[in-house]
Amino acid sequence: MAEHKKRQQQAKVLRVFRKIHRTTGALLFAFFFVVAATGLLLGWKKHSGDLLLAKSRKGSSTELKDWLPIDSLHKTACGIFRDSISAEGSLDLDRIDIRKDKGMVKFVFVSGFWGIQLDGATGKLLNIERRRSDFIEKVHDGSILDHYFQTGNGQIKLFYTTVMGLALLTFTVTGFWLWYGPKMMRKS
Repeated sequence: MAEHKKRQQQAKVLRVFRKIHRTTGALLFAFFFVVAATGLLLGWKKHSGDLLLAKSRKGSSTELKDWLPIDSLHKTACGIFRDSISAEGSLDLDRIDIRKDKGMVKFVFVSGFWGIQLDGATGKLLNIERRRSDFIEKVHDGSILDHYFQTGNGQIKLFYTTVMGLALLTFTVTGFWLWYGPKMMRKS
């Protein structure tokens, strides 16, 4: 009799886990699809032939003593942005990426996900790139909404990553139990 009650309890737990697993999956299907698709693209970004992320070009000198001052390179990058990308776009920078080993500095602009690679020593334009991988990354982690709504501290990203992380944890636990629970029931 105790064995039968134990088996009923295990079956009940399995039904609850199955319902949680199914409901969470149904509610978050679109989000999981986006995370999976963007994760796949991000994994391939350096092997996309400049489509998602441009290769870092090489400048003429890897010696920082030969380089122009950063403010001069920044002014050059802003001029190129105005002449080649947008006469009215914002010149706000997301970051400056210095690649000493390549002799190159990359200015990444907030507006439109554009990047400009310059030779650190000469200031010569090496490449203008559309940074599709930056956009994809922001979609992947939910910060794209912080970007468009201009939230100051990334609260949308924090909420999104918390929900998605907890959902993945829930799927892992319930999925394991849905696999292991029947095996355990068969043994008893």
